[in-house]
Amino acid sequence: MHLPDPHRYDTMTYRRAGRSGLALPVISLGLWQSFGAAHPLSTQREILLHAVDRGITHIDLANNYGPPPGAAEESFGSVLRTDLAAVRDELVISTKAGYRMWPGPYGEGSSRKYLLASLDQSLARMGVDHVDLFYSHRYDPTTPLEETMGALRTALDSGRARYVGISSYSARRTVEALEVARGIGLPLTLHQPSYSMLNRWIERPGAGTAAEGTGPGTVDRSLLDVLGDAGLGTIVFSPLAQGMLTDKYLHGIPEGSRASRGGPLRTEFLTGDTLGHLRALDEIAASTGRSLAQLALVWALRDERVTSLLLGASSVAQLDENLAAIQDTHLEPAVLEAIDRHAVDAGVNIWAERSSDL
Repeated sequence: MHLPDPHRYDTMTYRRAGRSGLALPVISLGLWQSFGAAHPLSTQREILLHAVDRGITHIDLANNYGPPPGAAEESFGSVLRTDLAAVRDELVISTKAGYRMWPGPYGEGSSRKYLLASLDQSLARMGVDHVDLFYSHRYDPTTPLEETMGALRTALDSGRARYVGISSYSARRTVEALEVARGIGLPLTLHQPSYSMLNRWIERPGAGTAAEGTGPGTVDRSLLDVLGDAGLGTIVFSPLAQGMLTDKYLHGIPEGSRASRGGPLRTEFLTGDTLGHLRALDEIAASTGRSLAQLALVWALRDERVTSLLLGASSVAQLDENLAAIQDTHLEPAVLEAIDRHAVDAGVNIWAERSSDL
């Protein structure tokens, strides 16, 4: 049994999730791509326990995280049982369902059957009787929102989840989900979108977003505006653009890197123009005494509507370097202005067609 550092909460910063009572660390540990069969359990355990020792209370998973799908939840559950059972109630454990998990018509999407069956499987893999937060992982155009929100309501009412939220819904679909949720008395607490210096879609006004209390009229509001107005927290994933906003790719694609192995981070993302912007951002970071990754994290936290950033980690050293960013989160106006010239869309929102653009 691991004995967590008694001073672990002294140096972490926590923010409230919108108008809820839930506080999250500004840096949360995401287990996408970093936990599962591709990594030794001993390494996963070391990273997880170190995160807890550094005051990270929120551990983010999904049913299909691995590889293979389900492996991340199994690994986390193993460490929870052997090392962290005594502090289970000091942790916020989240999981999601929405993407493909098993064959057939009921293994993906946002139907009541899939969401609740997946949640039950996630609980079994982790060996817990509830998660603290359960998400609809993406908007599903083939399922009525009334059914999806109703499934989240069942998860909440049954005690299988303490809070519920949505992930990668566009501003338009978020407004629709909020309207349905209000109609059934469902409190949505968090939204989890992608966001980084190279992927700023949540800041852009979304055409067709319905204005509350204005009848048939519409207004252009960004997802951040919608969430802020509704009192939801925002926990962003991929704030380092899957490693592009680090020093790893400034001079090419190293052998063995995530980009070289294929997968979500594609080599075609690293165009000459994008590399030019990354090198300029790296110079700005150096002028502030930060690494590029640290600058990217501080920049993503500049808006108080952003509750937390989800980060993966392949080592304790990498986690510590990123956590060092929160020691000083102030950015001078001139620095922000310089960043804006190079924090431009790089086509890295690989989830857009299946989620945020719908």
